[in-house]
Amino acid sequence: MKHRNFISPFVFFFLRFASAASFRPYLVLFYQSLSFTGAQIGLLTGIIPLITLVSLPVLTWFADLTKKHKLLLALSLLIAVLGLFVFPYLSSFTLIFIVVALLNIFLAPIGPLSDSATMFMLGDRNELYGHIRLGGTIGFSIASAVVGSLVQNYGLKIAFWSAAVLFFITFLVSQKLVHPSEESETPADMRQAIVLLKNPHLLIFLLISFAGGLSNALVNTYLFPYMKALGARESIMGLALTIGTIAELPILFFVSHFIRKYKAYTLVIFSTAVTCLRFLMLAITTNPVVVLIIQLLNGFTFPLLSVVGVTYADKQAPEGFHATAQVLFNVASIGIGSAVGGFVGGLLFGSVGARGMYLVFFIFITLVLIFVSLVH
Repeated sequence: MKHRNFISPFVFFFLRFASAASFRPYLVLFYQSLSFTGAQIGLLTGIIPLITLVSLPVLTWFADLTKKHKLLLALSLLIAVLGLFVFPYLSSFTLIFIVVALLNIFLAPIGPLSDSATMFMLGDRNELYGHIRLGGTIGFSIASAVVGSLVQNYGLKIAFWSAAVLFFITFLVSQKLVHPSEESETPADMRQAIVLLKNPHLLIFLLISFAGGLSNALVNTYLFPYMKALGARESIMGLALTIGTIAELPILFFVSHFIRKYKAYTLVIFSTAVTCLRFLMLAITTNPVVVLIIQLLNGFTFPLLSVVGVTYADKQAPEGFHATAQVLFNVASIGIGSAVGGFVGGLLFGSVGARGMYLVFFIFITLVLIFVSLVH
């Protein structure tokens, strides 16, 4: 059955990203307000998310086998509502550690499950996923501004309560999503999961996804320290972030045209090539104003990869394991890639400096690009 339902997924993505924008930027500030030590904050922000590298594949694999995708998505959203509602009332590190761990475990499947449902609902027009993803960018931008104003006037607690309300509305909208398992009468076959893991095209794609996630972490984490090292003022830093966000919008809007004209894998390679160019330019420039021009490339890097990657992973998935394919993409990019990028980037930043860090990763990603091109 070809659904071609655009409205429900678009609203879901708008609310999902708005929910994240409402509380994630304020987590460290909340920890600091409780006088947590640097080690405690590092444990909460750095170690706990690694739990999802184990829990996420297990949960979605179980959902694929039992065809309980809608149930898992609903449960994840309701646990998020409950956890964020009580969060501002907690002050004990142990209790916060437990709640944050549960939030990370159950927030993680929301992305892959909604991606899988969206691709199914778009039917034979799944190249329009970029338009749906655009709703997420809009939701994130609006919520960032609105919640920022609320926090300024009412304090940090309002951020978590706002997120809880938005996640509850997201839960209501999630009931309109249709998952592939709801219309499939074929029982999930474990042998198909093994076929997925042995797919050489998917393995190559996951290597590129790892490089993309690593690159995204380097930009998100170290762009401001890099610009500060170049002598940029705070206003220039903020402008660079704004330009990078705006640069995503036309790419997400027109990506469906690109997917129709070119293969998804071709766009994945193109995104990686632009990332190499971006890192090379960051490595050689000494003028912070030039960074503003380089930021115009942002839409062609991880934002493009994140959209065409969902499309490519969906096409590589065997019957009954579409959610698992999305999880592998998320784990390779957002999970392992981001963790390695953040950790190794920090070591290089301290030893060879900001420009040296980008030069090293330019060389690494170029080698990855050459390798996958030859193997493919």
